[in-house]
Amino acid sequence: MDTPAGQPKTAPEPEPRFTASIGPHIRSGETVGHIMWTVSASLFPAAALSVYYFGLPALMVLAVSILSCMAFEAIAQKAMGVRVSAGDGSAFLTGLLLGMNLPAGVPFYLPVLGAAVAIIITKQLFGGLGYNISNPALIGRAFLLASFPRLMTSWPVPASTLSLARLDAVTAATPLGILKEEGYDKLLTHFVDKTDMYTQMFLGHRGGSMGEVGVLALLLGAGYLLVKRYITWHIPFTFIATVATITWLSGGDPLLAMLSGGLVLGAFFMATDYVTAPQLKNAQVAFGVGCGAITALIRIKGGYPEGVCYAIIIMNLFTPLLDRAFTPKKFGAPGTGGAKVKA
Repeated sequence: MDTPAGQPKTAPEPEPRFTASIGPHIRSGETVGHIMWTVSASLFPAAALSVYYFGLPALMVLAVSILSCMAFEAIAQKAMGVRVSAGDGSAFLTGLLLGMNLPAGVPFYLPVLGAAVAIIITKQLFGGLGYNISNPALIGRAFLLASFPRLMTSWPVPASTLSLARLDAVTAATPLGILKEEGYDKLLTHFVDKTDMYTQMFLGHRGGSMGEVGVLALLLGAGYLLVKRYITWHIPFTFIATVATITWLSGGDPLLAMLSGGLVLGAFFMATDYVTAPQLKNAQVAFGVGCGAITALIRIKGGYPEGVCYAIIIMNLFTPLLDRAFTPKKFGAPGTGGAKVKA
């Protein structure tokens, strides 16, 4: 059809073009460093409470653990000829978590050795951040527990005051240790009544590693991460709920099980690690259930009173399989019931 006289000819509109590119297609302003430092900041209330309870020895152990992890990170990366990224916050967070998994007042060579295992062996030899198959801090703790069982199970008594004195001369069993060795009734004798027991466990006035005390402080930090959507509920809630359910079914105290040991620290801050935890929501639920079941099994039937550390390490090994098992199948693929497309 001819264009009417006096009107300019217009070029036909080009057909829309679609460009396929490699993901991610949705990006945010978050960086690895910002996330790592944010998680570390969320642990500050619990770390500060442990220093308040255990004094200067706790602060020194945390400092040695953090500095050792950052130093080993720089040394390993320099030796391997890769870019040194010790300041991105990941080594700092590993050191903080490792320190919070130790008793206050342990000899300084323990956090140094734990840091070497966590950073050099568990992280850098596997390719660095994003390639480790297990949580570095937990591997460091497991190594120390196997190598120095006496030192790793000598729990200082909380002093409820900032003290310059070392506290490792005054030790006491953890609630889980008393429960395992002497029974529930004996554990109750250490408190006024059940309400007092739950209160002391929640506020942190009890023996244990620095990350076990202060459930309230840990929940404050975890709540912030949940609000900021750095973590989701899928792993920690199913982890804790599974421990409570199995404990209840076995005739135990589910509330005590949730408040004791390193369950809250492990569920919210270690099992949710981006690298070693599943990425798919359904897989995360299965991961949390597995962690909870193994933890409860070790606590109830095992010879060791706590099982959070080993449960997370074991389930880390199943992360790739869980993500693969819960990955949605493509429409039309065999077994999906969809229409088959002929080539």
